Amino acid sequence: MTEPICQSVALPAPAERLFEMYLDPEIHAAITGAEVRISAEPGSEFQAFGGVLSGRMLYSVRPRLVVQSWRSSQFRAEDPDSTLVLSFAPDGDLGHIALVHIGVPEQDYQGVTSGWERYYWEPWRRYLQESQH
Repeated sequence: MTEPICQSVALPAPAERLFEMYLDPEIHAAITGAEVRISAEPGSEFQAFGGVLSGRMLYSVRPRLVVQSWRSSQFRAEDPDSTLVLSFAPDGDLGHIALVHIGVPEQDYQGVTSGWERYYWEPWRRYLQESQH
């Protein structure tokens, strides 16, 4: 079993706004540049990047916590879904997101670890900077 992926990012927006942005399919898609299906409703399907990422919403506490079952197209059929936990908190003038991603299989561990920065944190920073102008 792999170690949990633990990451932390501070972004230039209130934590409550970051939470809503993650769960808004149109804004989420604008951030990542790819269509997204997402909802805060427990049991609802999650899909991003044309199905490269998929899973279900397990639990959410507005505006602080998102828990999803999560898998990528690099998971093998016999690999169980991983569990993604995102917590949102104020951090001065910034919003802070703490990520804990548990159960990512070995063959996708590096890709998922680096993918959070490449496909989420960096595009999210850019989106927020561009929307301030």
